[in-house]
Amino acid sequence: MKIQSIRGVKDILPDEIWKWQYIESIAHKIFPRYGFKEIRLPVFEDTRLFCRSIGETTDIVEKEMYTFADRGGDSITLRPEGTAGVVRAYVEHKMYNPPSVLKMFYMGPMFRYERPQAGRLRQFNQIGVEAMGSPSPVVDVEVMTMLMEFFKELGLTDIKLQINSLGSKECRPEYRELLKTEIEKHLDHLCANCKNRYQRNPLRVLDCKSEHCSEIAEGLPKLIDHLDPASAEHFSEVRSLLDAAGSPYSVNPNLVRGLDYYNRTAFEVTSQNLGAQNAICGGGRYDTLVEELDGPSTPCFGFALGLERLVSLVPFDEKKILPKNPDIFLVCLGDEAKPIGFQIAHELRAKGFGVERDYEMGSMKSQLRKANKTQCRFTLILGENEIRSGKYVLKNMATGEQTECLAQELATEIARLSAIPG
Repeated sequence: MKIQSIRGVKDILPDEIWKWQYIESIAHKIFPRYGFKEIRLPVFEDTRLFCRSIGETTDIVEKEMYTFADRGGDSITLRPEGTAGVVRAYVEHKMYNPPSVLKMFYMGPMFRYERPQAGRLRQFNQIGVEAMGSPSPVVDVEVMTMLMEFFKELGLTDIKLQINSLGSKECRPEYRELLKTEIEKHLDHLCANCKNRYQRNPLRVLDCKSEHCSEIAEGLPKLIDHLDPASAEHFSEVRSLLDAAGSPYSVNPNLVRGLDYYNRTAFEVTSQNLGAQNAICGGGRYDTLVEELDGPSTPCFGFALGLERLVSLVPFDEKKILPKNPDIFLVCLGDEAKPIGFQIAHELRAKGFGVERDYEMGSMKSQLRKANKTQCRFTLILGENEIRSGKYVLKNMATGEQTECLAQELATEIARLSAIPG
């Protein structure tokens, strides 16, 4: 029986992985400038972590989590997002007193049981950032401007930053009741999903992708018009700092995040090249989540972006980014060349050169054909005559020029020739 990958997951093959590695390398380049360090987290956690942090009325917890009982009878869930795991680690390891705000980023696979579609898989990959320890709007804006710098470095131009304020626990209960009252006037026209959840989570109606629900949402009261004074001042300062940084944005009063732990600033970055599901990144402030997971009061701000969608958008310059081809391809002829070829390859690799060879040691013609396929810079032929004389011929595969050198001069000569454009 031929076994294939499970629906909704994807192999990232060697011919494609360089794109992912390039994006990750830019994250490793940009994020540390702002003080962020990488954290690596387990891919599965205690199920209660996600129920408490994400919210039991969210689609993720109700419909999308991969949850199972392990052999000890404990309920385990493959992580559907990264923030909850970061907060769990923060509390578990008592990472409470850094010199400044604790800043971490993560990369890796997440798991949600969704209908597979372009850019959305059941196992998907994210890069996420969390800044923990300050309620300052400066943190919000620094993280968002860092993100936009990251996208700029990747060559993305057709993207937009949208922001909103989700208020605080002081103003949201009254607004939720007002919103439910207004939603009830339109129940007959809502999709089944919104009808089922509006009582428990009315804010989710605001960002429903159903056409009818979107039209209704436009006429519903906006949370941004019902903020408490502190939240209004916070949002005003966020906007002022974005203006000062020269970072373009728009206010989207219907923007709400799909997770229960967000408050105050929420944002998304969208692309016009993705169709209806156009968000490539989202995040915001979550000031109460650490306390809810039994840690001390710790205001936080963060985001997560999907790598699958990002890979589809980045205008990769293959000539600059592709991993370089081998420097040398060894063409070994005859049994005597086998141990010598092994030793030469070992020594050249130890000195930093990329070396490939034909392990089957076919004819010279077949080996040169394989050398051409690798697009190597040079070939080095090891035959009986070369071994006897101790002199080897380096052939420049681009120009056809040949250079003769002694065995002990190989590394120096290759380095010299490699520095010459060819």
